[in-house]
Amino acid sequence: MSAEPGYVTGGDQAALLRRLKRIEGQVRGVHRMVEEDTYCIDVLTQVSAIKRGLEKVSVLLVEDHLRGCVLDAAKSGDDAEADAHLTEVTTALGRLLRS
Repeated sequence: MSAEPGYVTGGDQAALLRRLKRIEGQVRGVHRMVEEDTYCIDVLTQVSAIKRGLEKVSVLLVEDHLRGCVLDAAKSGDDAEADAHLTEVTTALGRLLRS
């Protein structure tokens, strides 16, 4: 399997980075809320929003891997490489679902 540079092949890297920046700000906000002894339920609400944001980033990355690496390998006719990419994404999805 060939190592490919980067991981955002067909997607919009700038949009993904904006999402991550937003999540980063939310995490800083939760940190501040804990420091300020904010009501627990309000903190949990923000943690839930962060989790949803990370899940969306994960879905976008999986989609990009499928549309990029997996599809390219399948089109190339290299069955071993296509299988290796499918194994990667299956393993990654397993980790995501356990978390």
